[in-house]
Amino acid sequence: MPTADCRLLHHGRIMRCLTYLLLLPETLKKSKKVGKLPGSRLPVCYEILTLSLTSKKKQQQQQQQQKQQEEEVQKQQEEVQEKMAAELYPAAANTNNTNLANGTTVADTEKSKEVQVCQASSSSSGATTPTTQQNINNNNVDPPSWQCSHPTLRERNALMFNNELMADVHFIVGPLGGSERVPAHKYVLAVGSSVFCAMFYGDLAEEESEIHIPDVEPAAFLILLKYMYSDEIDLEADTVLATLYAAKKYIVPALAKACVNFLETSLEAKNACVLLSQSRLFEEPELTQRCWEVIDAQAELALCSEGFCEIDLQTLEIILRRETLNTKEVVVFDAVMSWASAECKRQGLGPTTRNKRDVLGKALFLVRIPSMSLEEFADGAAQSDILTLEETHNVFLWYTAAKKPTLDFPLDARTGLAPQRCHRFQSSAYRSNQWRYRGRCDSIQFAVDKRIFIAGLGLYGSSGGKAEYSVKIELKRQGVTLAQHLTKFVSDGSSSTFPVWFEHPVQVEQDAFYTVSAVLDGNELSYFGQEGMTEVQCGKVTFQFQCSSDSTNGTGVQGGQIPELVFYA
Repeated sequence: MPTADCRLLHHGRIMRCLTYLLLLPETLKKSKKVGKLPGSRLPVCYEILTLSLTSKKKQQQQQQQQKQQEEEVQKQQEEVQEKMAAELYPAAANTNNTNLANGTTVADTEKSKEVQVCQASSSSSGATTPTTQQNINNNNVDPPSWQCSHPTLRERNALMFNNELMADVHFIVGPLGGSERVPAHKYVLAVGSSVFCAMFYGDLAEEESEIHIPDVEPAAFLILLKYMYSDEIDLEADTVLATLYAAKKYIVPALAKACVNFLETSLEAKNACVLLSQSRLFEEPELTQRCWEVIDAQAELALCSEGFCEIDLQTLEIILRRETLNTKEVVVFDAVMSWASAECKRQGLGPTTRNKRDVLGKALFLVRIPSMSLEEFADGAAQSDILTLEETHNVFLWYTAAKKPTLDFPLDARTGLAPQRCHRFQSSAYRSNQWRYRGRCDSIQFAVDKRIFIAGLGLYGSSGGKAEYSVKIELKRQGVTLAQHLTKFVSDGSSSTFPVWFEHPVQVEQDAFYTVSAVLDGNELSYFGQEGMTEVQCGKVTFQFQCSSDSTNGTGVQGGQIPELVFYA
């Protein structure tokens, strides 16, 4: 082919390509129809354009897929952030009922309310600052903080009590089948207890996230933790002993002291023996001494209580060795028999005579049977079957024979307690008109500066010779009757006082006024006191007296009846 023709042909192809480019939309439509014909083939320029468009379309699809993936990742991140925010700030998540259903603690619910308060205060604060506006535009607003409404460290720590928020250790507290899972924070526990400090940060630190404590009651453990988080102490009669055990175990002396004080204020005859056993176990000498004061003065009530049957054998033996128990020995014997029956039941044994002797061991021979009267022994111990025939025979001989056999029981009676008397008059007198009764009440109020036990009253009797009186004595506090007794006494005509006893000594607390009264019926020719004192020192106890509105027979601070209070201290 000539060169000129070749050039024309070349230019012709170029022109055709330019024309196709200018008529691209129409050309593409026609190309689709042509491409459908069998055996048809598009020109090269069509193929180049088609390739270029296909490549661009694939690139757009890839970009769209990448954008969708990025949106999915962003959505997942937002879900994770929302979940974290829900865990850290419960108020932004669910309602209180939903939280509790999911196992959230009561403290979490309380914090959710505080977060809502913070949100309300934040929303009502007024205009938005530029920084806040920027955060809103960036979708990076900080969630509301529960810290805002609790400015002190103590308040913020208290919110963490029994709270899963930031908890880094869990305790499984209580015996198997009755345990509870309690969240806690190692740092708080470590700064409050040397035991926890060694447990978490010592050389042999615990590495497990759950720690089992089967020997502590869940309620007592929560009281311990609440004190360590907030310095608050909530003690109850049902859990105070278990709390004392927990405080001793983890060496928290302030809580242990609070438990002891609580026990001292709630100490009475019915729980004195149990508390004596516990005070010995916990090595609390002050509490032990207080228990002995109650047991000695109110021995019959203490020994006949249900708590006496719950003590251990060693405590039983210590009580039976006590010289100052203020009761009859027959009461001691009956109490020991009740304890033996209870101990047989605890050990799964039948309450037979043999089993009772086995569980008692040498404690049986600490009962001072020879100090009973012959009648008390014959009606009680001799018929109980706890003694062998030989032991019973020897005791009867000891009572009756001139040559007494050797016994394995202590022979001497207990000394008991010596009653003290507080006399409030400096003199006594009688006049021609005398002191008249006729069913009217003589009454006086008193207070003491330390705990004592009122055993009875000393009263004046007849000035005209021997006479018998019927009397009703009563002890009240704030209008509530604590004790009363209807009895009789005989006076010999002297100016001496004659004791009248309550059935059991009554515990009287310090710094509180009590009212004692007496209603006498008998000879009206009696003595009466005068020159009364408002304050009387009697041994280590100081008494204060004041007039009582219950007195309708003339008795007051300056004169009248009830010259003495009989007490143990």
